[in-house]
Amino acid sequence: MELKVELGSRSYPIVLGHLAQLGPSLARERRPGRCVLVSNEVVAPLHARAALASLKGAGFEPTLLQIPDGEANKTLQTWQGLVAKLLESGVDRQTPLISLGGGVTGDIVGFAAASTLRGLPFVQVPTTLLAMVDASVGGKTGVNTPQGKNLVGSFYQPILVLAAMDTLATLSPEEFRCGLGEVLKHAVLEGESFFQWLGDNAQAVLAQEPQALEQAIARCCAYKAQIVAQDEREGGIRALLNCGHTLGHALERELGFGSLRHGEAVAIGMLGEAAICVSRGRADSAWTGRLRALTLALGLPVVAPAQLKVPAIVQATRHDKKRAHGILTAALPAGPGRVTLSAVTPAEISVAAQAILPPEAECPS
Repeated sequence: MELKVELGSRSYPIVLGHLAQLGPSLARERRPGRCVLVSNEVVAPLHARAALASLKGAGFEPTLLQIPDGEANKTLQTWQGLVAKLLESGVDRQTPLISLGGGVTGDIVGFAAASTLRGLPFVQVPTTLLAMVDASVGGKTGVNTPQGKNLVGSFYQPILVLAAMDTLATLSPEEFRCGLGEVLKHAVLEGESFFQWLGDNAQAVLAQEPQALEQAIARCCAYKAQIVAQDEREGGIRALLNCGHTLGHALERELGFGSLRHGEAVAIGMLGEAAICVSRGRADSAWTGRLRALTLALGLPVVAPAQLKVPAIVQATRHDKKRAHGILTAALPAGPGRVTLSAVTPAEISVAAQAILPPEAECPS
């Protein structure tokens, strides 16, 4: 299956397929020649050989580089080290840089592609569900800093996204479920049809039944491609894709990056942000009940770790990159297809935080 992100001369395909298609798919976008494949220490032993074989079979001359795995290594230091290796290897502006891994690897490699020689052709080969349905599409690249997530980076579109669905079989159950947090977010954004479908097919998707899984990924990618085509640099409607992220990023920051999986944080964040809608009278408890039930059906958490405290979560949102002129804007879900951008106050973040903490953790300390 093939979809497309329509961005004029910078449009690119999203191929839902297998790792063996990497070489032929890239050869349709760039003349075979030298390329660099960047993976991490976890994914490379599993999938680098197949990726390299596919590239060589299509006439490419690949070099393999590795970077550390995990959110804790999504840093300026990792990015700097990768750029140094690329320059040492003698890349030029026509050398495709290919990311083989999850969202963290894609973000780091994409930022390196954007910044090395002021731009190398960039290819995303996501190997996690989370990266397939979200991080690999749309051109957001970057790294974390101690102040918050993704505060240094750029918008830089790939020339190709190959969702290598055969790699999903090597994910741990926990990592696969993490990706379902972003699938759930897309269902909330798209509307009642996808939300209901996901509820009806939650067990099939969890079991990685091929037809259900492909449909879930395709619907997420199609929706995101449509949004990116309308608003590439998040000046308007694309900010809706941050649903669950305002609170979710705050949880990740407070716990330490990598302690809570991103998709888990997003799922919990949506429940907290839905509580703001209830407090405003824009939604009722029936909606939050439905959202909570589907979150649980997908094997995702509905409460944040008990060691978190409300004041700390409120303070963490002050580092959100979406804050402008002292005002924090969040994408608030009042129901399927009813997500709106709105300024939120510290008091409302407090309401959201209380909604997703265990009762014994709610009191400030």
